Amino acid sequence: MSSGAAAPEDVAALEEVAALEEDERRLILDRFGNDDAWRLGGLLVGLARERDAAVTIGIRRGAQRLFHYALPGTSADNDAWIARKCRVVERYGESSFLVGARFRAKGRTFEESSRLDPDRYAAHGGAFPLRVRSTGVVGAVAVSGLRQAEDHALVVEGLERFLTEA
Repeated sequence: MSSGAAAPEDVAALEEVAALEEDERRLILDRFGNDDAWRLGGLLVGLARERDAAVTIGIRRGAQRLFHYALPGTSADNDAWIARKCRVVERYGESSFLVGARFRAKGRTFEESSRLDPDRYAAHGGAFPLRVRSTGVVGAVAVSGLRQAEDHALVVEGLERFLTEA
């Protein structure tokens, strides 16, 4: 009885994927250097403080850590989550939340279907690619400490502000 139409929950999942893809199309940088990492990191710390959010923030360009800050109430577990989420960005070239959402939209989980070690990779919200126009993905910015949708939203808001203040 399959008509090819998505079930209502599938429609919501597909809409989520479309919205996350739009974030990635919008949030493209003209450049990204060490000073930019410092400025973006500071913006994210400020947003987290405004919300009284206990998060850890990390920014990488390639294999180099350019920014790291842990607000009170976080732990080394947040550092591990950032590393796992950033590996997803590095492997797929897309946000960790988008990667996870694509698996969910297909009725699967990343952990069961990706064939990747879940101790090293986490397709949970909070890591976003740093995509430079005419270059591609050069790194990742990540937040850990909130629910995955909130981690993702905080990074997106930080990138939006970063781009408007550039």
